[in-house]
Amino acid sequence: EQPEETPQPAPRQIFQERQRITGLPLYLQGYLSARHSGCQEFRLYWTELRGTMLFFYDDKKAPMYSQKLDISALSSATSVHPDGNGSAQFILRLPNGEVELKASDCECGKEWKGFILTVTKLSVPDEPLLPGQLIRIHEVLEKEKNRRITLNNFSSTPLKRSSSPSSLLTTMPMCFHAVSRQEAAELLAKNPSCGSLILRPGSDSKSYAVTVRYDLGAPCLKHYRVLAKGRSYSIELERRVTVPSLQDVVNYFVTQTQGNLKPFVLQT
Repeated sequence: EQPEETPQPAPRQIFQERQRITGLPLYLQGYLSARHSGCQEFRLYWTELRGTMLFFYDDKKAPMYSQKLDISALSSATSVHPDGNGSAQFILRLPNGEVELKASDCECGKEWKGFILTVTKLSVPDEPLLPGQLIRIHEVLEKEKNRRITLNNFSSTPLKRSSSPSSLLTTMPMCFHAVSRQEAAELLAKNPSCGSLILRPGSDSKSYAVTVRYDLGAPCLKHYRVLAKGRSYSIELERRVTVPSLQDVVNYFVTQTQGNLKPFVLQT
């Protein structure tokens, strides 16, 4: 059963911890029920929309999410007629399947759908939203546009004019996290089961860096600079290695260590 009280923001300490873990701005939060393709029943989560990611928490006060969903490649969001309980339900269609989301009422469902379409399509959808919701959506649209520009500035690789702003996001490896060198080290130390390799922005904000945590009897941290060279990427090692994509940067480290290094992906 969904709690009856009006959703309140998480305590500041929890908010800061979630911000540190996800590295993404918070746009919308509240209770949502989710059901993946093939599942029969919905499951209730405290849900946050951050950037073009949905983070699902088992508990409103949990600092670590239990599931996450990348919606950057969303193809459509289709409303379903409200059920007998007055809940608003809609279906997200993604390249790897469908996810059904259900809010507590129609207004809440319209708000979630509107925000999701705004951040994925970078435009305000033609949805019957309240004036206050529209004001917040326009604010979020500007924030997301600025975030995309910042992400684009991390790479000097020129994008084709026909490329959409979301194309950069969809090519980012899952182990990319917008964190500092110190924050990357802390993530690897606190969550060893999630992986041992993080791709992150470089300290100069013009390059990338790879932070890895080797287990050589005792934990050992290493940082490697990755430079964008035209349409390729150069890993700054004793002998420089050039690969065609950021995913290939990750693959290089995994292959060279025979799988001992694993991409860092926060999950259940």
